[in-house]
Amino acid sequence: MGLDLTIKPISVDEIESVVILDRLCFGGLWSIDSYRRELTNDNSHFLGVSIDRTLAPETSGIIGFGCFWAILDEAHITLLGIHPQYQRQGLGTLLLTALLDKARSIEMARATLEVRASNQGAIDLYERFGFQTVGRRKKYYQDTGEDGIIMWRGGLQHPNFTHIVNDPVE
Repeated sequence: MGLDLTIKPISVDEIESVVILDRLCFGGLWSIDSYRRELTNDNSHFLGVSIDRTLAPETSGIIGFGCFWAILDEAHITLLGIHPQYQRQGLGTLLLTALLDKARSIEMARATLEVRASNQGAIDLYERFGFQTVGRRKKYYQDTGEDGIIMWRGGLQHPNFTHIVNDPVE
């Protein structure tokens, strides 16, 4: 990959950069107020992937972000996005690893998420991490009416926990 990366919690000062990245990744899924609420909510855990800001000046160096809500003993992953220019370089894998590590560190037992039915790349990523399809939310995504696939993964606190359980054969 060759990039000097940092994965760390997103700060309130970085909201505008996150909103720009949201527009690039999701077409404007959340508003600036939604992000402000997430960043100040104790049950919300928001991580960003950054590089030298001269390489991605339009996002102040933030090229990826992910968030989960801690609900009882479950990490509900609400967002995972990588700048389109940096996709397919393993950054989604790094970010999902960091999110699951954070979830484990605060004693979450399992993780869940929804993903667009058409987003096969993301589904493949989640399946490599041991997520399984457990349901479908009809017309979940308001912008397109597309179904959301519900995925779940347990065992985060298991002593033999491993992030990627289904390595692709190369």
